[in-house]
Amino acid sequence: MKNSMFKDFSKGIWKENPVLVLLLGTCPTLALTSSATNGFGMGIATTCVLTGSNFVISLIASITPKKIRIPVYIVVIAAFVTVVDLLLQAYAPAALYEALGIFIPLIVVNCIVLGRAEAFASKNSPFRSVLDGLGMGLGFTLTLTMLGMIREFLTCGAVFEIKLIPAWTTDFLLPGAAPGAFIIVGCILAVKNYFNRRAAIRNHTLYVPPQGLNCRNCGICRISDDK
Repeated sequence: MKNSMFKDFSKGIWKENPVLVLLLGTCPTLALTSSATNGFGMGIATTCVLTGSNFVISLIASITPKKIRIPVYIVVIAAFVTVVDLLLQAYAPAALYEALGIFIPLIVVNCIVLGRAEAFASKNSPFRSVLDGLGMGLGFTLTLTMLGMIREFLTCGAVFEIKLIPAWTTDFLLPGAAPGAFIIVGCILAVKNYFNRRAAIRNHTLYVPPQGLNCRNCGICRISDDK
């Protein structure tokens, strides 16, 4: 039982990381990670929405008609996004809230949140759904923060707006721009795949990505297929 709960929580951090494995949420990943602060803020906001919506959707899944499940899930997610948006507006630093901007309301249609609602929360208990939301949110937050730290350091020699190299006075614009984000994400994916394949070789096996995580097995778009 404990192993199962730990797996529900930990899988989103590495094995099924939403950005580095599932390749979901790439829009905020590339747009908001020009600094570590922005990446961390977006990750925490998404984690709160993901955990809360997973919990509620797990509770109501059995009484939700299958043909309208997606609109119902979106309404639940939108409610949590509204709460998070108002909390950020009230308590977050103004610069952070302005930087996140439109991407906070867009959490409503974030593939990670809606995908976990359909693929996991609607089929499992509230407790397991909360663990899944926390794990996926933590994996998303760690990835965005790491990417933000790399891009911020390569741009101006700072991390979390703390100047680590005082002599660095001229910004390097490429890492902070969209093309730089694509390049850095590609490098991180290459390193991750390298270590996955090396681990498989040590175990005398063939590395196979997690199964059932593609569009063919998701089913979230087949709203009217259930009779």
